[in-house]
Amino acid sequence: MGQESHFLAILSRLKYIERWALMRNSRSENLSEHSLEVSMIAHMLCVIGNARYDHHLDASRAALLGMYHDASEIITGDMPTPVKYANGAIRDAYKDVEAVAQERLLDTLPDDLRPALEEAFYTGEGKEDLYLGKLVKAADKLSALIKCLEERSAGNTEFVTAEETTRARLEEMRAELPEVDDFMREFLPSYGSTLDQLL
Repeated sequence: MGQESHFLAILSRLKYIERWALMRNSRSENLSEHSLEVSMIAHMLCVIGNARYDHHLDASRAALLGMYHDASEIITGDMPTPVKYANGAIRDAYKDVEAVAQERLLDTLPDDLRPALEEAFYTGEGKEDLYLGKLVKAADKLSALIKCLEERSAGNTEFVTAEETTRARLEEMRAELPEVDDFMREFLPSYGSTLDQLL
């Protein structure tokens, strides 16, 4: 029999980590919600890449990477983007803290299960895995942009600057990742519509 593991109990705490801590939100967003959205978007980006750009991407793996992409924040909390990227020293220090937090989380697993979960936490060095990592990062940015659009739709101007900077970063990604361009043209405009409008 395996040893007792706190891994999933710790992960269940994603729902207690609030995002956008420095912003006034019309509706709060927790890390669990964000992780699911990133997972779904990353999966769709791979589906687009496979269907339209002759890629052979593992869409399920992209979804898995998206699901766990912020798991370390259960330990570190959500560092606001303007703080995290204020300068290179802070960014590098935070990456080190995230790496330690990920290892701490993985250490709660039984030894025989850890290798499978490490694959969900880390992208490999191969060409496809590096591309998946880029798509998951794009999915993370798309999720952030969607949050900005939803806040603006609710009449909250607090997210205007965040929307501009997120959109600018996604414009850079569009040039390299055609899947992101397709997503932004075909899927993004629907966000903020009512269910009646969507159906």
